[in-house]
Amino acid sequence: MTGTAIGEQLHALVERLYPLCRSITGDGVRATLEIVDEYVPLQVHEVPTGTQVLDWTVPKEWNIKDAYVADAAGNRVVDFAASSLHVLGYSVPVATTMPLAKLREHLHTLPDHPTWVPYRTSYYQPQWGFCLAQQTLDALPDGEYEVLIDSTLSDGHLTYAEHVVPGQVADEVIVSCHVCHPSLANDNLAGIAVAAFLARELAQRRPWYTYRFLFAPGTIGAITWLARNTERIDRVKHGLVLACAGDRGPLTYKRSRRGDAEIDRVLRHVLTASERPHSIVEFTPYGYDERQFCSPGFDLGVGSLTRTPYAGYPEYHTSADDVDFVSPDAMADTLAVCREACAVLDRNRRYVNLSPYGEPQLGRRGLYDSLGGRSDAKQAQMAMLWVLNLADGEHDLLDVAERSGLPFDAVADAADALATAGLIKA
Repeated sequence: MTGTAIGEQLHALVERLYPLCRSITGDGVRATLEIVDEYVPLQVHEVPTGTQVLDWTVPKEWNIKDAYVADAAGNRVVDFAASSLHVLGYSVPVATTMPLAKLREHLHTLPDHPTWVPYRTSYYQPQWGFCLAQQTLDALPDGEYEVLIDSTLSDGHLTYAEHVVPGQVADEVIVSCHVCHPSLANDNLAGIAVAAFLARELAQRRPWYTYRFLFAPGTIGAITWLARNTERIDRVKHGLVLACAGDRGPLTYKRSRRGDAEIDRVLRHVLTASERPHSIVEFTPYGYDERQFCSPGFDLGVGSLTRTPYAGYPEYHTSADDVDFVSPDAMADTLAVCREACAVLDRNRRYVNLSPYGEPQLGRRGLYDSLGGRSDAKQAQMAMLWVLNLADGEHDLLDVAERSGLPFDAVADAADALATAGLIKA
């Protein structure tokens, strides 16, 4: 399938998910996971309200049926049915009438972008409110307004899901994306789409590592997963958090807390070798769920891949982050980088040269003959020599590729040939 075709499919999934009202809990998350389950089968987990998860507690579950602000004539001047962004996330229920002067205390706008609606939440402080365009607010006359938020905030569950692609070894690579934002196409739906398609592609082959895909609410979801999986954290060897995966900006990779984890080296190599425009930035304890996986008690080798980073584009957390803001080509490109990174992770090994004294005779083992007629024979020969020289148990194939300047695939192919010939072993 071409990149264009994949991009269109990614975009179609974003369009399906876009209207749903998501939050850190509730039926919107479940509906989102039901759609993702059509692409890759998910194991859904429900964690009860009040469950202690590390230093946090699973909150009450929030659901909403309807919400609006109506003028004296009954016209809905702010309407949840038009966009889930219109309601402050986790708003407590309210049904009242009040003058505009008092209502303003509960209204959120973006004066610098008067046609956009902001995304605002109040997860852990009971409040209610509406988000609207500044131009809508400016047009409201003084008077009495009917206010309704038909929501519930009660004991329930936090919902998250996993999809596991079995590998040849039990060691795991985590790919995580957040599923808690409402109608925001780049943050977070593009990441969900890329993760689902990457999982589907990996399931078509048997990778070396076991890949665990996490679809969880931001912050509290990752914390919940970590709290429930402490006994198996040592299996997690690498990880990647996906977000903001569909805007037209260049790719940005944020290193893990370690700074030199294998995933950091792999993404740097893939992005540099591909000659894509990109940025590599250092770890900071703010952003997406990489900060949970990289908290000092866990210190996992987990980085974050975005296009334009969080808060780095004006449309971030506004109604302008809609389905037209994300690009099929950009999502396909993000998926391609993830695919390339997984391929490098899966083939990267440390080898030991079994004939380390002098250069072993490759010809009598048929290794030179195997290169006959190949257009890349010189490159393949050099790759074998480099692998033999650096197969000391200290250098991995990524080291070989970076030091030699040869393509990683050429180096990995050379290692396969040398291992088959009995000259090196992992």
